[in-house]
Amino acid sequence: MASRKESSGAAGSGFGASKGKGKAPATGDSAVKQVVLKIIKHYQEEGQGNEVVQGVLLGLVVDDRLEITNCFPFPQHTEDDADFDEVQYQMEMMRSLRHVNIDHLHVGWYQSTYYGSFVTRALLDSQFSYQHAIEESVVLIYDPIKTAQGSLSLKAYRLTPKLMEVCKEKDFSPEALKKANIAYENMFEEVPIVIKNSYLINVMLWELEKKSGVADRHELLSLASSNHLGKSLQLLMDRVDEMSQDIVKYNTYLRNVSKQQQQKHQYQQRRQQENIQRQSRGEAPLPEEDINKLFKPPQPPPRMESLLIAGQINTYCQNIKEFNAQNLGKLFMAQALQDYNN
Repeated sequence: MASRKESSGAAGSGFGASKGKGKAPATGDSAVKQVVLKIIKHYQEEGQGNEVVQGVLLGLVVDDRLEITNCFPFPQHTEDDADFDEVQYQMEMMRSLRHVNIDHLHVGWYQSTYYGSFVTRALLDSQFSYQHAIEESVVLIYDPIKTAQGSLSLKAYRLTPKLMEVCKEKDFSPEALKKANIAYENMFEEVPIVIKNSYLINVMLWELEKKSGVADRHELLSLASSNHLGKSLQLLMDRVDEMSQDIVKYNTYLRNVSKQQQQKHQYQQRRQQENIQRQSRGEAPLPEEDINKLFKPPQPPPRMESLLIAGQINTYCQNIKEFNAQNLGKLFMAQALQDYNN
C-alpha cells in the first residue's frame, strides 16, 4: 500500500495525533515502530467476523502532539482464565519494554470495529477511564472491512470536555444531559492523524507499486458490494428498532409523571376540602405532610444509551453515504476505462 493521505490518515508505520483540535502535527523525523501494521496483524490473527480485538498504545507527548510509537495486544482469554489479571499483564509488558529501552508510556488503546459498530457504552466507559487517568489518551478505531476495500480506515477519538464532566458526575438523566447541552454530535471529538513511514519503507512501497500489474488494480473498480451495503442497512435497522424501544420507555415515563401529577393535585384538593369542613366544625386542620414522600416521582430512564444509539445510527448513515459515493466513483472510472479501451 503506497503512502498516501486518507481522510483520517495515511498508511505507514507510526503516527502523531494533534492534541490541539485542528492543529497540524509536525512532520519531523522520529524513531517509529510499525504500529499500524501491528494492529492489522493483530486483527488478522485473532479477529473473526464481528469479534473485536483490543490493545494498548504506547508513546510520548511532544509539544502539542501525541506520538504513538508502539503497541501490544490484549491477550484473548476465556471465562476459565479466572486468575488472569489484565492490569498486571499490562504492567509487566510496559516494564519489559522499558528494560529494552522502548517507549513504554501508556497513551491510549486501540480497538477494531465491525461495520463501524464502535459507538457503545463499553467504549465510552473505557475511554473515560483512560482519559480520566491520562489526559492525552486517545482510542484508535481500526475498520478492517473498509480497509479491505482499498483504503486504510483508522481514526482517533477522545471524549469531549462536556461529556467528561457528565461521566464524572455519573448522572445521565434527561435533565443533566440537557443542562450540559450534550447531544450525540458533541460526545466524541476526532483527533487528526498523520501516519509517517520511515524512508526505507517508503522506498519499498514505491518498488512494490512499480511491480504491481495494471490488471490487479482493476479489481478496485468492482461494483460487487451488495453484501456490505446489505449488512450496513441491517445494522442500521437494528439500531433504529432499539431507538424506537427507547422512545417507548421515555414516553411511558412521561405518562407516569403526568398521571402522578394528577394524583397529587386530586389529593391536595381533597385535603383542602376536608380542612374547610374541619374548620367549619371548629376542628384543627390536618397536619402538614410531605407530599413528595407520599408520591415518590418515577425514576427517569437514563438517556445515555439513547445518545449512543443516535451516534451509532449517524455512523451507519455516514458509512452508507461514503459507500454509495465510492460506488458512484467506481462506476464513472469503469465507464471511462471502457471508453478508453474502445
